[in-house]
Amino acid sequence: MSLPPFQHLVDEHWRDVARLAHALAPGNGDDVAQQAWTQALAAYPRLTHARNLRSWLLTITHRCAMDQHRAARRTTPHDDPASLAEAPVVIAPDAPDGTLWALVAALPERQREAVVLRFVGDLDHRAVAAALGTTPGMSRRLVSDAVATLRLDLAAAGASTVISKDLS
Repeated sequence: MSLPPFQHLVDEHWRDVARLAHALAPGNGDDVAQQAWTQALAAYPRLTHARNLRSWLLTITHRCAMDQHRAARRTTPHDDPASLAEAPVVIAPDAPDGTLWALVAALPERQREAVVLRFVGDLDHRAVAAALGTTPGMSRRLVSDAVATLRLDLAAAGASTVISKDLS
């Protein structure tokens, strides 16, 4: 099977890559998206099939965002590990519900990544599992636990946002 021209891939999926990059790396989303597209372009000629190119792109975007977070940790000195837990939550300026996104940002890292990949990236559990290096069952569990935590936290905060039972 032949691959479509790379420009067609960009035209079709640039919004998905940008949304996921901004959700995973608020404030650095443009850099993460650019890095993801650069890596995708470099790897594109080596692909052997055109199945599920969107998931492939979103996996690259996820990995670029994690690389960006790791690089930021290496360059930012932290004398007290407890200060990391108290760091301010960064919410994307265009987030429709700041309360919800603040609660998502406060989730444990793997749950937060799973929720963002599942709902912002609109990936199925198999693709989430591939991006996180785990099983689809674990992906379901991470998302389910995160959604349950978010429901409790939203109820405690008295927020008007409703998380549907269909999300997990």
